[in-house]
Amino acid sequence: MSSPELDRILHEYRSGQIAFEQGRYRQSVVHLETARDAVEANSGLGGEVQIWLVTAYEALGERQKAIALCQTLKFHPSLQTRKQSRRLLEILEAPKLYKGSEGLIEIPDLSNLGENADKFPVASSSRETSAKAAPVKSKSPDPDIDLTQVNTKDNQFLWVALIFLGLIITSLLLHKIG
Repeated sequence: MSSPELDRILHEYRSGQIAFEQGRYRQSVVHLETARDAVEANSGLGGEVQIWLVTAYEALGERQKAIALCQTLKFHPSLQTRKQSRRLLEILEAPKLYKGSEGLIEIPDLSNLGENADKFPVASSSRETSAKAAPVKSKSPDPDIDLTQVNTKDNQFLWVALIFLGLIITSLLLHKIG
């Protein structure tokens, strides 16, 4: 590969990275696809470009393209590229969590599944789960206690107890010897 050709590939690759980091995902995909098409796909640089392309596809909302590319990268000659593609594939294929009305992710309450929970997978929407779930007991401190009045200063009790314990052990040893 000639130096001008490598410079062009590196320029497209860096431009794709910069566009991605600035949130311009469509431009990032264009630059990274150009770099991918010009570089040897089985090289280390080719693997790096394609890993970045996977993340750009996902950021752009083209999850199926990202997954398909990740599937092919699992067999890339570069060990680093194979590891990264497997990690990304786990993330891409993970189930989506439901976002509630406030934009917060709701995690279903699975506390009432019982002993055989691992044998019977549950498939229900988080709204149904949260509506049917038993009330969760609060583990917060007693509301009647004013936490601003609690003394949190170190009172040296541990040191006094350790010294006292040391004196007892020493006296027992001296008593046993004498």
